[in-house]
Amino acid sequence: MFIKLICKIVIITAAIFLWSCMPKVMYEKYDPASQLFSRAEKMFEEKSYEEALVLFNEYLDRFPDRPMAGAALMKTGAIHMALGNNDRARNVYKRIIAEYPDSYFIPDARIEIMVTYYNQGEYETVIEQAADFLKHAVSRPHVLRTYVLAGDTYLALGSLKDAIDYYTRAYTKAQDPGKKIIITKIKDAVRRFSPQDILFLLSQLEKRFPAGYLMFQLGVNSAGEDKYDEALTVLSEFIEKFPAHENVEQAKNLIADINQKSIYSRYTIGCLLPLSGPYRIYGNRALNGVELALNRFSQQNRNPCIKVIIKDTESDPVKAVLAVRELFDENVAAIIGPVFMAEPAALEAQDKGLPIITLTQKDNITSMGDWVFRNFFTPIAQVKTLVSYAVEELKLSRFAILYPDENYGRTFMNLFWDEVIACGGKVVGVESFNSTHTDFSDPIKKLVGLYYNVPEHLKINDNDVGDEENNDADTGNDEDTSLAYAYEYDENIEEEKEEKPEAIVDFDAVFIPEAPKNAGLIVPQLAFYDITDTYLLGTNLWHSAKLIEMARQYVQDAILPEGFLAESASEEVLDFVRAFYRTFGRKPEFIEAVAYDTAMILFQMISRPDIRFRSSLKNNLKKLTDYQGVAGLTSFDDNGEVRRKLYLLQIKGNRFVELKHN
Repeated sequence: MFIKLICKIVIITAAIFLWSCMPKVMYEKYDPASQLFSRAEKMFEEKSYEEALVLFNEYLDRFPDRPMAGAALMKTGAIHMALGNNDRARNVYKRIIAEYPDSYFIPDARIEIMVTYYNQGEYETVIEQAADFLKHAVSRPHVLRTYVLAGDTYLALGSLKDAIDYYTRAYTKAQDPGKKIIITKIKDAVRRFSPQDILFLLSQLEKRFPAGYLMFQLGVNSAGEDKYDEALTVLSEFIEKFPAHENVEQAKNLIADINQKSIYSRYTIGCLLPLSGPYRIYGNRALNGVELALNRFSQQNRNPCIKVIIKDTESDPVKAVLAVRELFDENVAAIIGPVFMAEPAALEAQDKGLPIITLTQKDNITSMGDWVFRNFFTPIAQVKTLVSYAVEELKLSRFAILYPDENYGRTFMNLFWDEVIACGGKVVGVESFNSTHTDFSDPIKKLVGLYYNVPEHLKINDNDVGDEENNDADTGNDEDTSLAYAYEYDENIEEEKEEKPEAIVDFDAVFIPEAPKNAGLIVPQLAFYDITDTYLLGTNLWHSAKLIEMARQYVQDAILPEGFLAESASEEVLDFVRAFYRTFGRKPEFIEAVAYDTAMILFQMISRPDIRFRSSLKNNLKKLTDYQGVAGLTSFDDNGEVRRKLYLLQIKGNRFVELKHN
């Protein structure tokens, strides 16, 4: 659409220039040539292009030597261009150069030839011809048109600096209203510049044209990226350097809008948690983490006084949204939470331009917008950690999956399967089970080939075995060997019929994304069906004494990921665990740890003197790298998603032991 618009501008400009500069010819009242030309011109002005084309061609056939023949050809070329026939137009303009070498219109014809190439996207040809044309062009209007066309071409090529260079040259040649058209083109080009390109050009131009447009655009870009501190600096400098610039009033209004955004209680944090309702146990645990963080942060004298406003979502989406609005009205700097029903709260915070760090596993929560963050460990993070360790460090390659046929199980099954393939492994067996049952023998037997009976026609009889063995050994028709084998087979056949079929355990590890209660029932049943020399892999739900109590020796050496380990040897973790126990009389778990870390991250950031806007807080959260928290090193990516190295635990005796991993 933009290129089409440019083409129209170029054509219109050409037409205006062409017909304003055409030599005036006095027509005789009854001259047939002038009468025919006038009729053709009238059709052209009425945009009856087909009729005009017929008349101009008639003129050229009848009066090829008359003074207006060149003008007729120019009009014919313009008609073909208006109809989108650039090849025909170009041939017409070339005809002027070839047949009328002394024509006044030759420079215009050369420019129009370049325009036809431009319209067809042959930009390199335009650049080449423009450079050659400018070496010989002397007319100011011709030079001006070529500069503009070169600028348009470089813009289409994405060579923004060259485009600005030629537009600037054109500006020096232009007069009103031509200058306004060129300024419009410059503005469009400047909007496409990166901040780095703008800064480079400003260093070259200083205060020369078009430095004012560049500096104003730099301020607009910074404001658009919520970099308000940078925007204020640039816009203020712009007003000081270019007080008479046309964009000064816009700059002042933008500064006022930015200053309005800085009005908030920078030392106040909101907290959305389910403190009542079905998930209150998790909300209150998270609240304990936030409370401990506030207590410990406030005890350090050099820190400002932080206020936390707590809202109970009751795990209700409507109440969560209302709570976000209330916290916004109370001018909080950011929000911690929710744990459940995070999506509606995140959408509302995004709409308000309010940073929110959710404590949820909700899929794609950070895709709600750039104000939404997550500080939790997700299913994909667990799976990546687990599969990476199994493949890269344990050198396992073949996996089975036994999962509950519900959302949690299906999610982990799909993620695990995808990650195994991505790491070069293979999933050789997948079975689901009903999580409400207590007998899991059927899915286990399906996993190892014990569930279905082998049809009689697929079983190997005595003669088949002998024949296949002979063929496999490539012994030809060695009758003695065949008979000996058949005899041995007959001796043992009755005994084999009495034996149970053997389990086909063709996998190195089995992944079971299930809660401790069912996992504790499944694992011993695996051993019953001879699935013993394989690794057991679980999710963080396995981090429970109940699992060890139920499965005991069968669950030894099982491996699982975890986001927090209270027994970690880290001094930071030990200090946190001791303080938490003194305050609340119990040992903290992951949700308390991650809520504590989240609060500490925000408390420390809003205390920095350089963070004056919510946008600055948001931008600095995205720059957070390897924050040393009690739940491990924490970073956020550009999408607001947490990056954290998870713990890997292995069951040894009645304990969960930390595994070292890359």
